[in-house]
Amino acid sequence: MQSPSQQASSTALSENERHGIGDTSLPLPEMAAPNSKEEETKTREISSDSSTDDLEPQWISGLPLVNMMVALSIVMFLVLLDGSIIGTAIPRITSEFHSLEDVGWYGSAFQLASAALGPLTGKIYATCDKKWTFIWFFAIFEVGSLLCGVAVSSNMLIVGRAVAGMGVAGLQNGGLTIVASAVSLQRRASLNGILVGLSQLGIVMGPLIGGAFTSYSTWRWCFYINLPLGAVVAVALFFVRIPEQKATGKSERLSAKARALIRDLDLLGFTLLTGFAIELLLALQWGGSSYAWNSSVVIGLLCGAAVTLVLFLFWEHRKGDEAMIPFSIMTKRVVWCGCLVYGFLMASLFLLTYYLPIYFQSVLNATAILSGVYTLPNILAQLAAAIISGLLVGRLGYYLPWSIASAIMTSISTGLMSTFDVNTPAGKWVGYQILFGAGCGMGIQMPILAAQNSLAAQYIPIAIATLIFAQNMVTAIWLTIASTIFENSLRTLIVEYAPSVDAEVVINAGATGIRDVVPAGPVLTQVLAAYSKAIDNTFYLSTASLAASLLFVWGTGWKDIRKKKETSLS
Repeated sequence: MQSPSQQASSTALSENERHGIGDTSLPLPEMAAPNSKEEETKTREISSDSSTDDLEPQWISGLPLVNMMVALSIVMFLVLLDGSIIGTAIPRITSEFHSLEDVGWYGSAFQLASAALGPLTGKIYATCDKKWTFIWFFAIFEVGSLLCGVAVSSNMLIVGRAVAGMGVAGLQNGGLTIVASAVSLQRRASLNGILVGLSQLGIVMGPLIGGAFTSYSTWRWCFYINLPLGAVVAVALFFVRIPEQKATGKSERLSAKARALIRDLDLLGFTLLTGFAIELLLALQWGGSSYAWNSSVVIGLLCGAAVTLVLFLFWEHRKGDEAMIPFSIMTKRVVWCGCLVYGFLMASLFLLTYYLPIYFQSVLNATAILSGVYTLPNILAQLAAAIISGLLVGRLGYYLPWSIASAIMTSISTGLMSTFDVNTPAGKWVGYQILFGAGCGMGIQMPILAAQNSLAAQYIPIAIATLIFAQNMVTAIWLTIASTIFENSLRTLIVEYAPSVDAEVVINAGATGIRDVVPAGPVLTQVLAAYSKAIDNTFYLSTASLAASLLFVWGTGWKDIRKKKETSLS
């Protein structure tokens, strides 16, 4: 059976034969153009898998465009929802699985999988059909969500988070890639704005939805919610043909495409990077808790991580521009400084997303849904600051002042959060969150703007992919370090503040089970004080890294983006 494009080609061929044109491999003269508007329309609608190289760009509009945008918006919404919804559910999860020591892994497994696979996804989209590649990545995300929802142990939940992270790795840039392939340049900015704007609802609604599910149903619905919406996405995208805007010449066989993809993916680099990250995270997670820091297991993991990192850097240098993370891009000052600034900021944001709900539910005894409400000052301030700073940067032209202000405001706010205790009034934790949210919102997009306006056009996609990789990798490491700090601090502080209480009993009870194992009274107050102080110690990590980012933010450069726009227009 012939495809529509093959049928169109056969029709054109039979017309040429009737007119006596024998050599159909040569371009037809201008007089042989289609004789009617209907034929011209059919000619322009030939799909991109045709063997013709000189076709005009194919764009979609009308109902197919609406279906595409609805599907992509739902996916982006779910991706951001997944990152914010779990925070309010974690305290209940730790109580059910008795897994307080695994809090860091619930985030780091997701971020690590996304970081390791992320740099490869651009090459996959460049080689394979964009729509089906996107659907496959979304299916992986759905499988991960299902595993999390049906998890019977903490380890199963961690595996599910890792699988979901692998799917998200291909969704983060896949949506923008599809928009770029489906609509003209003039329409991309507005559609990207719609896509990003609608997806931001996931950040705002995540804590509320997660808190509602956890309080009134079960935390498992924080993951089940992705499944019915996923069915809507699959149906909406299935009937949309996404044009492949590239000249392909003769159709490549699937085996040839597969060989080219495997050759370009840098699978050895991916394997080395993944091995390094796993060894490092295990050493950080086990050190001081499961094993002593000077034990052979921890030292062996750290040495293995160091050797694997050296091998990875050597291989990437040898691969050159075909590497997973090209050295020619990574060594540019605006990129590596931007990676550190962006990584520290996003890691601190995720750290607060995980540990503030623990403070609210464990220390202040708030319900899950109420803890979600308590985190809204941070989220709303972040969204407002992001919109306002984006508009002002476009008007004033300079992004560096906003990055500097962001580093100052966020480091001060997390430093103030490290003073939280059992009796901290609401005015303080609301105000400190607003300060952090405003600083985070005004700085979160500046490293990307710096890369876009300091590099040549051909380097921008790779630079942005590198920034996203750095964000995921730093976040994975920081969450693991924070988990180790929290667990080790809690053991020490319970012995110090409440020596009559068994620390292991409190830890195994989970974040919301403290009052089930410690009776009300002075002893409970002492245990809650230890809990609060252990959470405060995790905020020191954010304060230190955000203060350090103030040293690197200058490397993003003092550029006027208005001049870049004028140059590109001229």
